[in-house]
This record gives sequence, C-alpha cells and structure tokens, in this order.
Amino acid sequence: MTESDVDFVTRAPHPALRHLVRRYIGYTQHDVSLSVHRGLPSGAVTLIISLAEPIKMVGGPGGGGQTQAAVGGLHLEPTLIQQDRFQQGLHLELNPVGLRALLGIPATELTSDVIDLADLPVKWAGSLPDRLAAQPTWAARFTLLDAELSGTLCPVNLVAEVQWAWRQMMTGRGVRSVNDLADEVGWSRRHFTSRFAREVGLGPKQVSRLIRFEHSAALIRGGQSLAEAAVAAGYYDQAHMTNEWRVFAGCTPATWVREELPFLQDLGDEDPAQSLA
Repeated sequence: MTESDVDFVTRAPHPALRHLVRRYIGYTQHDVSLSVHRGLPSGAVTLIISLAEPIKMVGGPGGGGQTQAAVGGLHLEPTLIQQDRFQQGLHLELNPVGLRALLGIPATELTSDVIDLADLPVKWAGSLPDRLAAQPTWAARFTLLDAELSGTLCPVNLVAEVQWAWRQMMTGRGVRSVNDLADEVGWSRRHFTSRFAREVGLGPKQVSRLIRFEHSAALIRGGQSLAEAAVAAGYYDQAHMTNEWRVFAGCTPATWVREELPFLQDLGDEDPAQSLA
C-alpha cells in the first residue's frame, strides 16, 4: 500500500510531548462530496494544518474566517468547515491542561474560539505549515512536528490538583461526579470548579459532558449501534445521548451518521489520559 492509498495515518508524539499531545493524525481525501463538515466539540484543543487549500470556517467558533492553520479551544458547539474536493493536512489533539508550555498561551484564551496558528507567540507558528507541506512523507512530517514542538517547550507551574482531576476525568470517560473529584482533592465544589475552569477554560461539569460526547462519537464511528454507544458512554439512555448531541453537534447522532460517517475512518478510541506529572 502506498501513502496515496491511505486516507488517515495516526502516530503518537515524542515521549517528551505525550503529557501535552494525544496524537498526530494525517489525512488525505479525494473527491469529497460533503460540502460542509461539522467539527465536533471534544475534550481536546485542536490544531489543524491544511497542506492543501486554506481552512474555511463558515459557522460556529471561528465562523467567517479562513486560514492555512488554526487552533481551536474547548467549545460547546460544532465548528462548520466548508470542504474542497481534495483535502490534505494534519490534525493534532492537544491537552488543555498545561497548554501554555506548548503554545505560549493558556487554554482559557482559546475557549469557544478559533485563532490563526501564526498569531501564537511561538517561533515555529508562522513557518510550520509550509515546512510540513515540503516534507515528502507522513513520517517526515511527524518527525518535524516532534522536533519543533519539543524544542520550544517552556516551563509552566501546573496546579497538581487540577492535573489529577483532569486525568481522572479522562480515564473515567467523564462519568465521575464533580462532587467526588472535589472531595478527593480536598476542596469545596465551588473552589474546585473555579480553579479547574481557570486552568482548562471550562468548568469540570462541562468538560465531563464533552468527554462523554467525544467517547460516544468514537464508539459510533467504531461501529456500535446508537443504543450500545449510549450505554457505553455513560448516558441514561439513547434519548439522553441524543439530547446531548443536539447541544454539542447541532444534530442528532443519526443525522451525523448519515451525513458524516461515510467520509470518516475509525481511528481507534485511544485512551486520551496523559500523565501530567
């Protein structure tokens, strides 16, 4: 199989980055007929770099702009992206906790927003898209990402209790209660919610909902029925999951399956929990 035959390629980042970056995804798609793609909310900050035409955002966070590379913070609605017939680029899933070390700005500055990569205060931001496009293979592009991102990490002071709570929420797929997490770190719910939101950009209850929603999408993409996915993702029932999809995706899961699933590949539901020690 040649690289041109592969629609999606995934790779874990360098070990020095794994507390900040979940994974790299390279994608190539030909003859895309879906005119508008729903960029679904998730528990990750997303960095998308197009190696073809600019990314055109027509609705939701970042709506009305276009750029060669964009960073989107945690958000509670889909970003609508106009699609060209040919798509090629890279998608990076970034952990919001400690994001300053990687991008030079806290996750709170990106919440419910999408900004141009070139506007970030890191030296590689402006030149990276062109340098990635010049690489001949996905392996070479991933190696370049490793070198640039790990070479510019800056030290930041992280709140240990928030780091711990974040790991618990991710490994538990968002099903642990906020009260339980607050009790375990020895804080009141109000103080825990405030400190968590100050680091992550959204409160723990909202993030837990995002994580469950993201997990349900991965299960459906992997072939589970809607009823099975609802149970496995921790919803009361399928109706509960459908209501959450209307909030976060702007459509029902059945509509998403009909519109989007033929153009998506199951990338595996990787465990997104990372050690932030």
